[in-house]
Amino acid sequence: MTAKEYINRLSEFKTEERINVVKKFFKGNDGTTRPFGVKFGDVFKTAKEFTQMPLNEINKLLDDDHYEIRMGAVSIMDFQAKSKKTPESRRKELFDLYLSRHDRLNNWDFVDRGSYNIVGEYLMDKPRDILYELAKSDFIWERRTAIVSTYAFIKKGQLEDTFRIAEILINDKEELINKAVGSWIREAGKKDEKRLRLFLDKYAKTMPRVTLRYAVEKFDKPTKEHYLSLKKKKVSR
Repeated sequence: MTAKEYINRLSEFKTEERINVVKKFFKGNDGTTRPFGVKFGDVFKTAKEFTQMPLNEINKLLDDDHYEIRMGAVSIMDFQAKSKKTPESRRKELFDLYLSRHDRLNNWDFVDRGSYNIVGEYLMDKPRDILYELAKSDFIWERRTAIVSTYAFIKKGQLEDTFRIAEILINDKEELINKAVGSWIREAGKKDEKRLRLFLDKYAKTMPRVTLRYAVEKFDKPTKEHYLSLKKKKVSR
């Protein structure tokens, strides 16, 4: 269960054709990340085979410049975090590793793959101050972790943190944050539509259009048109 063994196993699935396909998924600009050339399905399948990998070896995968290899590291962490056999002490180590290596988790799908179980589920019975710190970070992917992690709370009917963090991020300059905010308040709205409507009554006129579009996606047509029209009225003045 070493990083080298994982990379060797993943190499069996490499194709030149896949390299160009993978390039379009990475939205970061760190100047070093490059595609390995494998399908994400093979990344996840191989990661599951290496679920028992020690943290020091996972850390080596996070050091790798290949996009899919780092995705493999996050996936191994995710499999460990959601396993019922994983002790609380290891969950804490996974949580700490995720946050300490966030510089290597520098794309939307690293966050979306790992933050639900590694961060959100870990914080279910703990103070959540760290999410508010992340929401104010200068690093886009830490801000995305702040909102995406709250999906664990939404699933349990705990919506307060989602809406509070959405308020912090409501006018974020990055579209990938705007989309995440819209998506997660929409999901919270499935649990409490009144709460979502109150949020939109307050912010629909001023929030980014893409956030609003994502937020109202599941409303009936008249309700959706009502909130979208509020945005149009502001633009027309």
